[in-house]
Amino acid sequence: MSKGRDGAGAGGAAAVLLRYLREQNRPYSAQDAFSNLQREHGLGKAAVVKALEQLAQQGRIREKAYGKQKIYFADQEQLPAASDAELRGLDAQIAALSGQVQALQQSCRQMEAELKDLSSSMTTCEMAKEIKELKRDCESYTEKLGRMKSATNHVTPEEKEKVCSEQKLYCREWRRRKRMATELLDAILEGYPKSKKQFFEEVGIETDEEHNVVLPAAV
Repeated sequence: MSKGRDGAGAGGAAAVLLRYLREQNRPYSAQDAFSNLQREHGLGKAAVVKALEQLAQQGRIREKAYGKQKIYFADQEQLPAASDAELRGLDAQIAALSGQVQALQQSCRQMEAELKDLSSSMTTCEMAKEIKELKRDCESYTEKLGRMKSATNHVTPEEKEKVCSEQKLYCREWRRRKRMATELLDAILEGYPKSKKQFFEEVGIETDEEHNVVLPAAV
């Protein structure tokens, strides 16, 4: 019977898988093991699955199920114990790799911040459009300013002072008359049997408040 894609057969596949799991010392599914070893050793998928199951049944590797999937890994008790020097070397390697991880994480955070800034910034086309619009606004304002400067109907300081004085006079008169009217109405309302609102409706009085008129602040 030809071995075909099963390479050296079940025994050969088991030896290859056992050595591979011990060397890598990490968990693999049957599919992962097949994908990693198929090209180099010519193992078929069925041979890999069968060999892993046999190794697990023999207690030479460990098997663990996660739902419908199984993973296989080397039995740690069958691996040689590491020496103190090897453990120190592994600790040093872990420390070095941890430092590299922290540096990469910091670099990633910086790049994420830069990406966020760039994402919120305008594109070149948007900036060109904005510049064009601003230039157009500047030209419009410059033209308007030029017309204002060349106009002959400017208000003189004397005219401005006169208008301000008249405004103050009219505002004072407005306050005085409003105060007089309020005092007079309050006196009438003392003997009036109905409400203030009903009195205003009967007499036909309209208040500043009804028309949202506000007396200018005193200057």
